[in-house]
Amino acid sequence: MLSLSKFPPGTPALDEKSVEWLQHLVGDWNLVADLLRCDLVLWVGGAGEAHALAHCRPATGSTVYYEDPVGITITDQQNPQLLALLEEREATASTLTVQREGRDATCRLVPVRHRGRTLAVLAVEAPVPEREASVSEKRQSALGDRLLLMIEHGAFPIAGAPIPPRRGAPRVGDGVVELDATGVVMWASPNALSAFHRFGVAGDMTGHSLAELSTEVLQTRAPVDESLPLVLMGRAAWRSDMQARGGTLSLRAVPLTECGERIGAVVLIRDVTELRRRERELMTKDATIREVHHRVKNNLQTVAALLRMQARRMTTDEARDALNEAMRRVSTIALVHESLLQGAEETVHFDEVIDRCLRLAVDAASASVHREGGPHLEDAQVVVRTEKVGRAGSVRAEEATPLALVVMELATNAVEHGLSEHGGTLTVRSERTGSLLRIHIEDDGDGMHGAKPSGLGTSIALTLVQGQLGGTLEWTERPEGGTRATVEVHLDPLVV
Repeated sequence: MLSLSKFPPGTPALDEKSVEWLQHLVGDWNLVADLLRCDLVLWVGGAGEAHALAHCRPATGSTVYYEDPVGITITDQQNPQLLALLEEREATASTLTVQREGRDATCRLVPVRHRGRTLAVLAVEAPVPEREASVSEKRQSALGDRLLLMIEHGAFPIAGAPIPPRRGAPRVGDGVVELDATGVVMWASPNALSAFHRFGVAGDMTGHSLAELSTEVLQTRAPVDESLPLVLMGRAAWRSDMQARGGTLSLRAVPLTECGERIGAVVLIRDVTELRRRERELMTKDATIREVHHRVKNNLQTVAALLRMQARRMTTDEARDALNEAMRRVSTIALVHESLLQGAEETVHFDEVIDRCLRLAVDAASASVHREGGPHLEDAQVVVRTEKVGRAGSVRAEEATPLALVVMELATNAVEHGLSEHGGTLTVRSERTGSLLRIHIEDDGDGMHGAKPSGLGTSIALTLVQGQLGGTLEWTERPEGGTRATVEVHLDPLVV
Protein backbone atom coordinates (compact mmCIF):
# COMPACT_ATOMS: atom_id res chain seq x y z
CA MET A 1 0.00 0.00 0.00
CA LEU A 2 1.04 3.59 -0.59
CA SER A 3 1.57 6.02 2.23
CA LEU A 4 2.35 9.72 2.48
CA SER A 5 5.83 8.87 3.73
CA LYS A 6 6.66 7.21 0.40
CA PHE A 7 6.07 10.33 -1.67
CA PRO A 8 9.42 11.92 -2.65
CA PRO A 9 10.23 15.47 -1.49
CA GLY A 10 8.90 18.13 -3.81
CA THR A 11 5.87 16.12 -4.94
CA PRO A 12 2.69 18.18 -5.12
CA ALA A 13 0.80 17.78 -1.88
CA LEU A 14 -1.97 15.20 -2.16
CA ASP A 15 -4.82 15.27 0.29
CA GLU A 16 -6.00 12.21 2.17
CA LYS A 17 -8.74 11.42 -0.36
CA SER A 18 -6.27 11.53 -3.26
CA VAL A 19 -3.82 9.23 -1.50
CA GLU A 20 -6.67 6.86 -0.67
CA TRP A 21 -7.66 6.81 -4.35
CA LEU A 22 -4.13 5.85 -5.42
CA GLN A 23 -4.04 3.19 -2.71
CA HIS A 24 -7.28 1.76 -4.03
CA LEU A 25 -5.90 1.75 -7.57
CA VAL A 26 -2.71 -0.07 -6.58
CA GLY A 27 -4.77 -2.55 -4.58
CA ASP A 28 -6.82 -3.53 -7.64
CA TRP A 29 -4.67 -2.83 -10.69
CA ASN A 30 -3.55 -6.44 -11.16
CA LEU A 31 -6.86 -6.87 -13.04
CA VAL A 32 -5.76 -4.30 -15.62
CA ALA A 33 -2.24 -5.74 -15.88
CA ASP A 34 -3.55 -9.28 -16.45
CA LEU A 35 -6.15 -8.25 -19.05
CA LEU A 36 -3.61 -6.26 -21.06
CA ARG A 37 -0.66 -8.57 -20.31
CA CYS A 38 1.33 -5.42 -19.52
CA ASP A 39 3.51 -4.00 -16.78
CA LEU A 40 1.99 -1.06 -14.92
CA VAL A 41 4.12 1.70 -13.39
CA LEU A 42 2.59 4.51 -11.32
CA TRP A 43 4.34 7.86 -11.72
CA VAL A 44 3.86 10.98 -9.60
CA GLY A 45 5.34 14.38 -10.40
CA GLY A 46 7.07 17.12 -8.51
CA ALA A 47 9.60 19.92 -9.10
CA GLY A 48 9.93 19.15 -12.83
CA GLU A 49 10.57 15.44 -12.22
CA ALA A 50 8.57 12.23 -12.24
CA HIS A 51 9.01 9.48 -9.65
CA ALA A 52 8.08 5.81 -10.05
CA LEU A 53 5.98 5.01 -7.00
CA ALA A 54 4.62 1.50 -7.63
CA HIS A 55 4.92 -1.35 -10.14
CA CYS A 56 2.78 -4.35 -11.10
CA ARG A 57 3.78 -7.27 -13.33
CA PRO A 58 1.20 -9.29 -15.29
CA ALA A 59 0.42 -12.86 -14.34
CA THR A 60 -0.73 -13.66 -17.90
CA GLY A 61 2.31 -12.52 -19.90
CA SER A 62 6.00 -11.69 -19.80
CA THR A 63 7.33 -8.63 -17.99
CA VAL A 64 9.43 -5.90 -19.58
CA TYR A 65 11.19 -5.12 -16.29
CA TYR A 66 13.81 -7.49 -14.97
CA GLU A 67 14.36 -5.15 -12.01
CA ASP A 68 11.62 -3.26 -10.20
CA PRO A 69 11.50 0.36 -11.48
CA VAL A 70 10.14 1.76 -8.20
CA GLY A 71 12.34 4.65 -7.04
CA ILE A 72 13.45 5.73 -10.51
CA THR A 73 13.35 9.49 -11.21
CA ILE A 74 13.14 10.97 -14.70
CA THR A 75 13.27 14.58 -15.92
CA ASP A 76 11.31 16.53 -18.51
CA GLN A 77 14.11 16.03 -21.04
CA GLN A 78 14.00 12.25 -20.66
CA ASN A 79 10.22 11.92 -21.06
CA PRO A 80 8.45 15.20 -21.89
CA GLN A 81 5.10 13.46 -22.58
CA LEU A 82 5.00 11.96 -19.08
CA LEU A 83 5.75 15.30 -17.40
CA ALA A 84 3.21 17.06 -19.63
CA LEU A 85 0.47 14.66 -18.51
CA LEU A 86 1.47 14.98 -14.85
CA GLU A 87 1.40 18.79 -15.05
CA GLU A 88 -1.89 18.64 -17.01
CA ARG A 89 -0.38 20.34 -20.07
CA GLU A 90 -1.83 17.46 -22.11
CA ALA A 91 -5.28 16.01 -21.59
CA THR A 92 -5.19 12.66 -23.40
CA ALA A 93 -3.18 9.46 -23.25
CA SER A 94 -0.16 8.99 -25.51
CA THR A 95 1.79 5.98 -26.80
CA LEU A 96 5.58 5.75 -27.03
CA THR A 97 8.13 3.22 -28.21
CA VAL A 98 10.77 2.51 -25.58
CA GLN A 99 13.66 0.15 -24.96
CA ARG A 100 13.26 -2.31 -22.09
CA GLU A 101 15.85 -4.98 -21.32
CA GLY A 102 17.39 -4.64 -24.79
CA ARG A 103 14.15 -5.04 -26.75
CA ASP A 104 11.45 -2.79 -28.14
CA ALA A 105 8.37 -2.21 -26.03
CA THR A 106 5.25 -0.07 -26.28
CA CYS A 107 4.50 2.41 -23.50
CA ARG A 108 1.06 3.94 -23.17
CA LEU A 109 0.72 6.84 -20.74
CA VAL A 110 -2.68 7.18 -19.09
CA PRO A 111 -3.51 10.00 -16.65
CA VAL A 112 -4.97 8.87 -13.33
CA ARG A 113 -7.75 11.32 -12.53
CA HIS A 114 -9.95 11.81 -9.52
CA ARG A 115 -12.46 14.60 -8.94
CA GLY A 116 -11.30 16.38 -12.10
CA ARG A 117 -7.65 16.43 -11.13
CA THR A 118 -4.68 14.44 -12.46
CA LEU A 119 -3.08 12.68 -9.49
CA ALA A 120 -0.57 10.50 -11.31
CA VAL A 121 0.23 8.86 -14.64
CA LEU A 122 -0.03 5.15 -15.32
CA ALA A 123 2.58 3.77 -17.74
CA VAL A 124 1.25 0.65 -19.48
CA GLU A 125 4.25 -1.17 -20.97
CA ALA A 126 4.42 -4.40 -22.95
CA PRO A 127 6.94 -6.04 -25.31
CA VAL A 128 6.25 -5.59 -29.01
CA PRO A 129 4.23 -8.69 -30.00
CA GLU A 130 5.98 -11.22 -32.23
CA ARG A 131 2.74 -12.87 -33.39
CA GLU A 132 -0.85 -11.96 -34.00
CA ALA A 133 -2.96 -12.00 -30.86
CA SER A 134 -5.54 -14.77 -30.40
CA VAL A 135 -9.27 -14.11 -30.14
CA SER A 136 -9.17 -14.45 -26.34
CA GLU A 137 -6.21 -12.08 -26.06
CA LYS A 138 -7.97 -9.50 -28.25
CA ARG A 139 -11.16 -9.67 -26.15
CA GLN A 140 -9.22 -9.37 -22.92
CA SER A 141 -7.21 -6.44 -24.28
CA ALA A 142 -10.43 -4.69 -25.26
CA LEU A 143 -11.72 -5.10 -21.70
CA GLY A 144 -8.41 -3.79 -20.34
CA ASP A 145 -8.64 -0.76 -22.64
CA ARG A 146 -12.10 -0.08 -21.27
CA LEU A 147 -10.71 -0.08 -17.71
CA LEU A 148 -7.93 2.32 -18.78
CA LEU A 149 -10.58 4.72 -20.07
CA MET A 150 -12.36 4.45 -16.73
CA ILE A 151 -9.06 5.25 -14.94
CA GLU A 152 -8.61 8.27 -17.21
CA HIS A 153 -12.12 9.52 -16.40
CA GLY A 154 -11.93 8.81 -12.66
CA ALA A 155 -14.34 5.86 -12.73
CA PHE A 156 -11.84 3.13 -11.77
CA PRO A 157 -11.08 1.97 -9.17
CA ILE A 158 -14.73 1.66 -8.29
CA ALA A 159 -15.64 3.47 -5.08
CA GLY A 160 -16.93 1.14 -2.38
CA ALA A 161 -15.53 -2.04 -3.93
CA PRO A 162 -13.62 -4.11 -1.36
CA ILE A 163 -9.86 -4.28 -1.97
CA PRO A 164 -8.77 -7.04 0.45
CA PRO A 165 -10.08 -10.26 -1.16
CA ARG A 166 -11.12 -13.46 0.52
CA ARG A 167 -8.93 -16.47 -0.03
CA GLY A 168 -9.34 -17.84 -3.53
CA ALA A 169 -10.02 -14.50 -5.21
CA PRO A 170 -10.40 -15.13 -8.97
CA ARG A 171 -7.94 -13.60 -11.43
CA VAL A 172 -7.96 -13.19 -15.18
CA GLY A 173 -6.09 -16.44 -15.78
CA ASP A 174 -8.79 -18.39 -13.91
CA GLY A 175 -11.61 -17.34 -16.23
CA VAL A 176 -13.24 -14.20 -17.68
CA VAL A 177 -16.81 -13.55 -18.81
CA GLU A 178 -17.87 -10.35 -20.58
CA LEU A 179 -21.47 -9.22 -20.00
CA ASP A 180 -23.54 -6.51 -21.62
CA ALA A 181 -25.63 -4.01 -19.67
CA THR A 182 -28.47 -6.53 -19.25
CA GLY A 183 -26.28 -9.36 -17.94
CA VAL A 184 -26.15 -11.34 -21.20
CA VAL A 185 -22.91 -13.15 -21.97
CA MET A 186 -21.05 -11.53 -24.89
CA TRP A 187 -17.89 -13.64 -24.57
CA ALA A 188 -16.34 -16.18 -22.19
CA SER A 189 -12.73 -17.30 -22.00
CA PRO A 190 -11.93 -21.02 -22.42
CA ASN A 191 -11.15 -21.37 -18.70
CA ALA A 192 -14.46 -19.74 -17.76
CA LEU A 193 -16.37 -22.09 -20.09
CA SER A 194 -14.61 -25.11 -18.61
CA ALA A 195 -15.44 -23.98 -15.07
CA PHE A 196 -19.15 -23.54 -15.85
CA HIS A 197 -19.28 -26.80 -17.80
CA ARG A 198 -17.99 -28.66 -14.73
CA PHE A 199 -20.86 -27.14 -12.78
CA GLY A 200 -23.55 -28.25 -15.23
CA VAL A 201 -23.83 -25.31 -17.64
CA ALA A 202 -23.70 -27.07 -21.02
CA GLY A 203 -23.18 -25.65 -24.49
CA ASP A 204 -22.26 -22.17 -25.66
CA MET A 205 -23.02 -19.46 -23.12
CA THR A 206 -22.90 -16.56 -25.59
CA GLY A 207 -26.23 -14.77 -25.95
CA HIS A 208 -27.66 -16.19 -22.72
CA SER A 209 -28.19 -14.49 -19.37
CA LEU A 210 -25.48 -15.57 -16.95
CA ALA A 211 -27.91 -15.28 -14.03
CA GLU A 212 -30.45 -17.57 -15.70
CA LEU A 213 -27.81 -20.14 -16.66
CA SER A 214 -26.48 -20.19 -13.11
CA THR A 215 -29.90 -20.37 -11.47
CA GLU A 216 -30.62 -23.65 -13.29
CA VAL A 217 -27.65 -25.41 -11.63
CA LEU A 218 -27.69 -23.82 -8.18
CA GLN A 219 -28.11 -26.14 -5.22
CA THR A 220 -31.54 -25.25 -3.88
CA ARG A 221 -30.86 -26.53 -0.35
CA ALA A 222 -27.61 -24.59 0.03
CA PRO A 223 -27.81 -21.02 1.35
CA VAL A 224 -27.42 -18.42 -1.41
CA ASP A 225 -25.49 -15.22 -0.86
CA GLU A 226 -27.76 -12.18 -1.28
CA SER A 227 -25.11 -10.48 -3.42
CA LEU A 228 -24.93 -13.38 -5.94
CA PRO A 229 -27.69 -12.05 -8.28
CA LEU A 230 -25.97 -8.64 -8.44
CA VAL A 231 -22.64 -10.27 -9.26
CA LEU A 232 -24.14 -12.55 -11.93
CA MET A 233 -25.84 -9.54 -13.56
CA GLY A 234 -22.67 -7.44 -13.34
CA ARG A 235 -24.48 -4.69 -11.47
CA ALA A 236 -22.25 -4.41 -8.41
CA ALA A 237 -18.48 -4.46 -7.88
CA TRP A 238 -18.59 -7.33 -5.45
CA ARG A 239 -17.63 -10.96 -4.84
CA SER A 240 -19.75 -13.99 -4.15
CA ASP A 241 -19.61 -17.79 -4.13
CA MET A 242 -21.93 -20.07 -6.07
CA GLN A 243 -22.45 -23.70 -5.04
CA ALA A 244 -23.52 -26.34 -7.54
CA ARG A 245 -22.96 -30.08 -8.03
CA GLY A 246 -21.12 -30.28 -4.73
CA GLY A 247 -18.57 -27.69 -5.83
CA THR A 248 -18.03 -23.97 -5.42
CA LEU A 249 -17.33 -21.19 -7.92
CA SER A 250 -15.93 -17.87 -6.76
CA LEU A 251 -17.15 -14.93 -8.85
CA ARG A 252 -16.10 -11.32 -8.91
CA ALA A 253 -17.94 -8.66 -10.95
CA VAL A 254 -16.41 -5.38 -12.16
CA PRO A 255 -19.01 -3.12 -13.83
CA LEU A 256 -17.85 -1.22 -16.94
CA THR A 257 -19.11 2.36 -17.23
CA GLU A 258 -19.08 5.15 -19.78
CA CYS A 259 -20.06 8.70 -18.85
CA GLY A 260 -21.48 7.40 -15.59
CA GLU A 261 -23.70 4.78 -17.29
CA ARG A 262 -23.14 1.05 -16.92
CA ILE A 263 -22.50 -0.52 -20.32
CA GLY A 264 -21.46 -4.01 -19.24
CA ALA A 265 -19.28 -5.89 -16.80
CA VAL A 266 -16.28 -8.15 -16.42
CA VAL A 267 -16.91 -11.26 -14.32
CA LEU A 268 -13.93 -13.29 -13.09
CA ILE A 269 -14.52 -16.95 -12.26
CA ARG A 270 -12.46 -19.47 -10.30
CA ASP A 271 -13.22 -23.02 -9.21
CA VAL A 272 -12.52 -22.97 -5.44
CA THR A 273 -14.10 -26.31 -4.57
CA GLU A 274 -10.95 -27.79 -3.09
CA LEU A 275 -10.03 -24.57 -1.29
CA ARG A 276 -13.44 -24.26 0.36
CA ARG A 277 -13.34 -27.94 1.34
CA ARG A 278 -10.04 -27.41 3.11
CA GLU A 279 -11.41 -24.31 4.84
CA ARG A 280 -14.37 -26.33 6.12
CA GLU A 281 -12.01 -29.02 7.37
CA LEU A 282 -9.98 -26.40 9.21
CA MET A 283 -13.13 -24.93 10.75
CA THR A 284 -14.24 -28.39 11.87
CA LYS A 285 -10.79 -29.12 13.28
CA ASP A 286 -10.75 -25.77 15.10
CA ALA A 287 -14.20 -26.43 16.60
CA THR A 288 -13.09 -29.90 17.70
CA ILE A 289 -9.93 -28.56 19.34
CA ARG A 290 -11.95 -25.89 21.15
CA GLU A 291 -14.35 -28.51 22.44
CA VAL A 292 -11.45 -30.65 23.68
CA HIS A 293 -9.93 -27.68 25.53
CA HIS A 294 -13.35 -26.86 26.98
CA ARG A 295 -13.84 -30.39 28.30
CA VAL A 296 -10.28 -30.60 29.65
CA LYS A 297 -10.76 -27.29 31.45
CA ASN A 298 -14.04 -28.47 32.97
CA ASN A 299 -12.51 -31.77 34.06
CA LEU A 300 -9.52 -30.03 35.65
CA GLN A 301 -11.81 -27.62 37.49
CA THR A 302 -13.79 -30.60 38.75
CA VAL A 303 -10.57 -32.24 40.00
CA ALA A 304 -9.56 -28.97 41.71
CA ALA A 305 -12.96 -28.76 43.39
CA LEU A 306 -12.66 -32.34 44.63
CA LEU A 307 -9.20 -31.64 46.03
CA ARG A 308 -10.53 -28.53 47.78
CA MET A 309 -13.37 -30.53 49.34
CA GLN A 310 -10.94 -33.25 50.47
CA ALA A 311 -8.57 -30.65 51.94
CA ARG A 312 -11.35 -29.32 54.15
CA ARG A 313 -11.84 -32.78 55.64
CA MET A 314 -8.18 -33.21 56.55
CA THR A 315 -7.38 -33.17 60.25
CA THR A 316 -3.67 -32.35 59.89
CA ASP A 317 -2.24 -29.12 58.54
CA GLU A 318 0.39 -30.96 56.49
CA ALA A 319 -2.19 -33.01 54.56
CA ARG A 320 -4.43 -29.97 54.12
CA ASP A 321 -1.55 -27.87 52.71
CA ALA A 322 -0.50 -30.66 50.34
CA LEU A 323 -3.99 -30.98 48.89
CA ASN A 324 -4.34 -27.19 48.57
CA GLU A 325 -1.05 -27.03 46.64
CA ALA A 326 -2.22 -29.83 44.34
CA MET A 327 -5.52 -27.99 43.84
CA ARG A 328 -3.67 -24.77 42.94
CA ARG A 329 -1.48 -26.54 40.37
CA VAL A 330 -4.44 -28.22 38.71
CA SER A 331 -6.22 -24.84 38.57
CA THR A 332 -3.18 -23.32 36.89
CA ILE A 333 -3.25 -25.92 34.11
CA ALA A 334 -6.97 -25.24 33.71
CA LEU A 335 -6.15 -21.54 33.17
CA VAL A 336 -4.07 -22.40 30.09
CA HIS A 337 -6.84 -24.49 28.54
CA GLU A 338 -9.33 -21.71 29.23
CA SER A 339 -7.03 -19.24 27.44
CA LEU A 340 -6.82 -21.59 24.44
CA LEU A 341 -10.60 -21.33 24.12
CA GLN A 342 -10.37 -17.59 23.44
CA GLY A 343 -8.42 -17.68 20.16
CA ALA A 344 -8.47 -19.54 16.86
CA GLU A 345 -4.77 -20.40 17.02
CA GLU A 346 -3.04 -22.94 19.25
CA THR A 347 -1.34 -20.11 21.10
CA VAL A 348 -1.91 -18.48 24.48
CA HIS A 349 -1.82 -14.77 25.27
CA PHE A 350 0.45 -15.31 28.24
CA ASP A 351 0.00 -11.86 29.79
CA GLU A 352 -3.60 -12.79 30.63
CA VAL A 353 -2.38 -16.03 32.20
CA ILE A 354 0.11 -14.09 34.34
CA ASP A 355 -2.65 -11.81 35.60
CA ARG A 356 -4.76 -14.75 36.72
CA CYS A 357 -1.76 -16.60 38.17
CA LEU A 358 -0.98 -13.57 40.38
CA ARG A 359 -4.52 -13.45 41.72
CA LEU A 360 -4.61 -17.19 42.32
CA ALA A 361 -1.18 -17.23 43.98
CA VAL A 362 -2.16 -14.57 46.53
CA ASP A 363 -5.67 -15.91 47.16
CA ALA A 364 -4.51 -19.50 47.73
CA ALA A 365 -1.01 -19.04 49.12
CA SER A 366 -1.53 -18.39 52.81
CA ALA A 367 -4.28 -17.67 55.30
CA SER A 368 -2.27 -14.74 56.68
CA VAL A 369 -2.44 -12.61 53.49
CA HIS A 370 -5.11 -11.18 51.25
CA ARG A 371 -4.90 -9.53 47.87
CA GLU A 372 -5.36 -5.79 47.61
CA GLY A 373 -8.95 -5.30 46.50
CA GLY A 374 -9.80 -8.92 47.40
CA PRO A 375 -11.88 -10.27 50.28
CA HIS A 376 -10.48 -9.52 53.75
CA LEU A 377 -11.36 -12.62 55.81
CA GLU A 378 -9.46 -11.89 59.02
CA ASP A 379 -8.19 -8.72 60.70
CA ALA A 380 -4.73 -10.26 61.12
CA GLN A 381 -4.24 -10.69 57.37
CA VAL A 382 -1.61 -8.51 55.69
CA VAL A 383 -2.14 -6.87 52.31
CA VAL A 384 -0.25 -8.07 49.22
CA ARG A 385 -0.34 -5.87 46.12
CA THR A 386 0.27 -7.35 42.66
CA GLU A 387 1.53 -5.65 39.53
CA LYS A 388 2.60 -6.74 36.05
CA VAL A 389 5.22 -4.88 34.01
CA GLY A 390 6.08 -5.47 30.34
CA ARG A 391 4.59 -7.95 27.90
CA ALA A 392 5.25 -11.64 27.46
CA GLY A 393 3.26 -11.92 24.22
CA SER A 394 1.90 -15.12 22.72
CA VAL A 395 3.24 -18.54 23.66
CA ARG A 396 2.65 -21.92 22.02
CA ALA A 397 0.23 -24.18 23.87
CA GLU A 398 2.93 -26.80 24.49
CA GLU A 399 5.08 -24.25 26.32
CA ALA A 400 2.31 -22.30 28.03
CA THR A 401 1.39 -25.03 30.54
CA PRO A 402 4.87 -25.58 32.06
CA LEU A 403 5.58 -21.84 31.94
CA ALA A 404 2.33 -21.06 33.77
CA LEU A 405 3.13 -23.64 36.43
CA VAL A 406 6.59 -22.09 36.90
CA VAL A 407 5.15 -18.59 37.31
CA MET A 408 2.55 -19.93 39.76
CA GLU A 409 5.13 -21.79 41.90
CA LEU A 410 7.50 -18.84 42.02
CA ALA A 411 4.71 -16.35 42.77
CA THR A 412 3.38 -18.61 45.54
CA ASN A 413 6.84 -18.97 47.06
CA ALA A 414 7.30 -15.20 46.98
CA VAL A 415 4.03 -14.67 48.87
CA GLU A 416 4.49 -17.45 51.40
CA HIS A 417 8.16 -16.87 52.22
CA GLY A 418 8.63 -13.18 51.47
CA LEU A 419 5.36 -11.37 52.06
CA SER A 420 3.31 -13.50 54.46
CA GLU A 421 4.38 -11.65 57.62
CA HIS A 422 4.50 -7.98 56.63
CA GLY A 423 2.78 -7.83 53.25
CA GLY A 424 4.17 -5.87 50.33
CA THR A 425 4.23 -5.98 46.52
CA LEU A 426 4.51 -8.98 44.22
CA THR A 427 5.73 -7.93 40.77
CA VAL A 428 6.09 -9.88 37.53
CA ARG A 429 8.32 -8.20 34.90
CA SER A 430 8.30 -9.65 31.39
CA GLU A 431 10.88 -8.95 28.69
CA ARG A 432 10.29 -10.39 25.20
CA THR A 433 12.84 -10.05 22.40
CA GLY A 434 11.94 -12.30 19.50
CA SER A 435 12.03 -15.88 20.79
CA LEU A 436 13.81 -14.91 24.05
CA LEU A 437 11.46 -14.51 27.01
CA ARG A 438 12.73 -13.37 30.38
CA ILE A 439 10.32 -13.23 33.34
CA HIS A 440 11.27 -11.76 36.75
CA ILE A 441 9.10 -12.64 39.76
CA GLU A 442 9.97 -10.15 42.50
CA ASP A 443 8.87 -9.39 46.04
CA ASP A 444 9.94 -6.59 48.39
CA GLY A 445 9.92 -8.81 51.48
CA ASP A 446 12.72 -9.78 53.85
CA GLY A 447 14.86 -11.56 51.24
CA MET A 448 16.63 -14.92 51.33
CA HIS A 449 19.41 -13.91 53.79
CA GLY A 450 21.85 -16.13 51.92
CA ALA A 451 19.68 -19.25 52.11
CA LYS A 452 19.12 -21.22 48.89
CA PRO A 453 15.46 -21.81 47.97
CA SER A 454 14.26 -25.36 48.54
CA GLY A 455 11.06 -27.32 48.79
CA LEU A 456 8.68 -29.10 46.43
CA GLY A 457 7.59 -25.93 44.62
CA THR A 458 11.21 -24.99 43.91
CA SER A 459 11.98 -28.49 42.62
CA ILE A 460 8.92 -28.42 40.35
CA ALA A 461 9.88 -25.02 38.92
CA LEU A 462 13.50 -26.07 38.27
CA THR A 463 12.44 -29.33 36.62
CA LEU A 464 9.96 -27.60 34.32
CA VAL A 465 12.34 -24.78 33.32
CA GLN A 466 15.37 -26.96 32.69
CA GLY A 467 13.67 -30.14 31.49
CA GLN A 468 10.64 -29.06 29.43
CA LEU A 469 11.53 -25.47 28.48
CA GLY A 470 15.31 -25.81 28.14
CA GLY A 471 15.87 -22.56 30.03
CA THR A 472 17.44 -21.27 33.22
CA LEU A 473 16.10 -20.27 36.62
CA GLU A 474 18.07 -18.13 39.06
CA TRP A 475 17.35 -16.44 42.42
CA THR A 476 19.03 -13.18 43.45
CA GLU A 477 18.70 -10.63 46.25
CA ARG A 478 17.16 -7.34 45.15
CA PRO A 479 19.38 -4.31 45.96
CA GLU A 480 16.37 -2.48 47.42
CA GLY A 481 15.36 -5.52 49.48
CA GLY A 482 13.48 -8.68 48.70
CA THR A 483 13.99 -11.57 46.29
CA ARG A 484 14.01 -11.85 42.51
CA ALA A 485 13.53 -15.14 40.62
CA THR A 486 14.47 -14.91 36.93
CA VAL A 487 13.24 -17.36 34.30
CA GLU A 488 14.90 -17.20 30.90
CA VAL A 489 13.73 -19.40 28.02
CA HIS A 490 14.02 -19.47 24.24
CA LEU A 491 10.56 -20.20 22.87
CA ASP A 492 9.82 -22.02 19.64
CA PRO A 493 8.65 -19.71 16.83
CA LEU A 494 4.90 -19.35 16.39
CA VAL A 495 3.49 -20.99 13.27
CA VAL A 496 0.90 -18.82 11.55
